[in-house]
Amino acid sequence: MRSLLFLPLLLLAACATPPARLPVAADVTPFSESRPGRIPYGWHALPLTRTKTPTDYETAFDAERGRVVVVARAKRSASVLKQRLDVDPRTRPWIVWEWRVPQLIEHADNTDRHAEDSPARLLLFFDGDRSTLPAHERAALELAELASGRPVPYATLMYIWENRQPVGTVIPSPFTARVQMIVAASGPERLGQWKRFERDYVADYRLTPPANGRGSHDLVFATPRASPAAPISRRPQTESVRAVSS
Repeated sequence: MRSLLFLPLLLLAACATPPARLPVAADVTPFSESRPGRIPYGWHALPLTRTKTPTDYETAFDAERGRVVVVARAKRSASVLKQRLDVDPRTRPWIVWEWRVPQLIEHADNTDRHAEDSPARLLLFFDGDRSTLPAHERAALELAELASGRPVPYATLMYIWENRQPVGTVIPSPFTARVQMIVAASGPERLGQWKRFERDYVADYRLTPPANGRGSHDLVFATPRASPAAPISRRPQTESVRAVSS
C-alpha cells in the first residue's frame, strides 16, 4: 500500500453519484485550514469509476513542513479530491506545486494505452465551444457523459510523472484527443525528495491540439494509484504533496 501526504492543493474530479452541482470557489482552500483527521474543508473526495475502491483521504499534521497536509492511501484504488474553481487564465496563468514521490510505477508507459499510469497527476479542466469540434469528438464527449453520469470538460491538461519520456513532452491520451498529458517530471531522479514545479499552464495548453478553449474552469487531483495537485496563482507560490511508502 502507498500513502501520499498533500499540503494545500487544488483539485477536481467526478463522481459516480455526484452532487447536482458542487460550489464554485474563486481561490484554492488551503489544506492547512482544516484540522487533522478529516477530508479537508472545501474539498470533495470523489471516485473516478464504479469499478474501483476509492482512495482514502484525510488531513494530518506533517512535522517536516509544519503544516496540515492530506494523506492519501491507495491500493488498487482510484479517486480524487475536487474543488471547483472559476479562474481567469489571462490574469492567473501560473500553477505551482511540490511533489514528493517515493517510487515509480513499474512498467507504466503513458504512450501505451495498456500501460498508461503515473504516481502523481495534476489535472486542469477547460471550458470551450463544443460546436466547433468535429462530429466524432462531440459524439465521444456525449457518450462519455452518458457512461459517467456527469459533465465532461471540453479539454483537459494533465501534468504527470513519467517513467521515461523527457520533461516537457506532450503525450496525447490514448483514449481521447480532448486529454493531453505534459511530462512535469521523469525517471527516478529526486524520488523520495520534495520537487517543486512552476508551470505557465496557459502556455502549456497552447502546445496541445485542443488549444482553442475559452479558459480554465477546474483543477483535478487524480489518483489512479495516488497523486497530487496544486493551485493557480497570480505569482508563483509553493504548495506541496508528500508521498510515502507504507
